[in-house]
Amino acid sequence: MSILITGGTKGIGLGIAERFAGAGVTVFLNYASDDEAAEKAAALIESSGGTPVLLKRDISDAASAAALLEDVAAHTERLDQLVHAAVYPYATSLLNTDPAELDRAVALNGTALVHLTRSALPLLKPGATVFFLSSRGSKVAVPNYGPIGGPKAMGEAFIRYLAIELAEHGVRAHVVSASLVLTDALRTLFGDAAEDRAAAAAAANPMKRNVTESDVAEVVHFLSTPASEMLNGRELFLDGGVYTKAN
Repeated sequence: MSILITGGTKGIGLGIAERFAGAGVTVFLNYASDDEAAEKAAALIESSGGTPVLLKRDISDAASAAALLEDVAAHTERLDQLVHAAVYPYATSLLNTDPAELDRAVALNGTALVHLTRSALPLLKPGATVFFLSSRGSKVAVPNYGPIGGPKAMGEAFIRYLAIELAEHGVRAHVVSASLVLTDALRTLFGDAAEDRAAAAAAANPMKRNVTESDVAEVVHFLSTPASEMLNGRELFLDGGVYTKAN
């Protein structure tokens, strides 16, 4: 078995990598820049019995996404899971965006999903699954989250179309979203206020805690199994019930 995770060396991506790691599993970890974090992630996967393969590439354009899948194809003829977890955490209001930075955010946080899936198609055999990670900011306006939330909404729409197109190949596609998860990306977005935001979110949650990387990883793992075969093109939102209760 093999799995490719973009943004797989940190945060939710790493949590998913660790959940899938095991004997006979090749875990392709894509990352853009942090070599130290990548080496630590590879060691974690290896300690869990998996075989890590680090692939350092910025995938914010079609050519680099294609090159990443060429890297994967050099190691395997089959890709069982493709997880697009990479995010460009560009935190600002839309009216204050730098045009080039906004274009990069739209590319990495949205359109890269299509480029990755198209390039991966020769490796995606029946039973494979494509995952896109999203968040609540794709549906409601979170301050300074527009460059992420807007492209995430685009990615969610892409999944609905990809689910239909991929079904004829025996491949499924899903969105997995979560309420607040205290990751490095969240710290980049909110700086020193991230810890306070996380504490407040946990207190407001009916489950009295926040969603974790492990929570997301378990859902991704379930959706990859034959037990969920007739689920396709869906978004599963993990929030502990916080957005279900009346305000």
